[in-house]
Amino acid sequence: MTRTESDEQVVLLDAAGSPIGIAPKASVHDDATPLHLAFSCHVSDAEGRLLVTRRALHKRTWPGVWTNSFCGHPGPDEAMEDAVRRRGRDELGIELEDLRLVLPDFRYRAVDASGVVENEVCPVYRARIATPLSPNHLEVMDYEWVDEREFAPVVAAATFAFSPWLALQFPELAAAEALARE
Repeated sequence: MTRTESDEQVVLLDAAGSPIGIAPKASVHDDATPLHLAFSCHVSDAEGRLLVTRRALHKRTWPGVWTNSFCGHPGPDEAMEDAVRRRGRDELGIELEDLRLVLPDFRYRAVDASGVVENEVCPVYRARIATPLSPNHLEVMDYEWVDEREFAPVVAAATFAFSPWLALQFPELAAAEALARE
């Protein structure tokens, strides 16, 4: 069953990243957003291209901005990997394979042009698409498959055109994968 923002709950965290409660998602994203748990996922296809998406215009934070494949929030008592898979289905209509955690400690705080704050502990995953893409147009207004090596310098040169979490994640992803190859 697809959750709606009105019934979705987020896990609130203390400064150390430990759970301290829950709150309705619709009530936490404002100019004083409390620290909460989220995740990001970067999805590749069989050719190794990265899926980037453009957020729908009615999204509360960073509407119309290009970002990673998808993001979301685990529900209370929901395993993180289950939440990632659920959100992949809800937002992009896809099943994932080879899901792996690559940045377990990613955390950021950013303020969008309207003053809404994102304040998240946001582990970052990579996965491969296992089924045809069928984006939910309430979430995604556009998408592109890109060569990540060519796309990374574009994000670095024009961070204003992308979600802040994508701009922050790209260099960390590159560093983590360079370490994994050593």
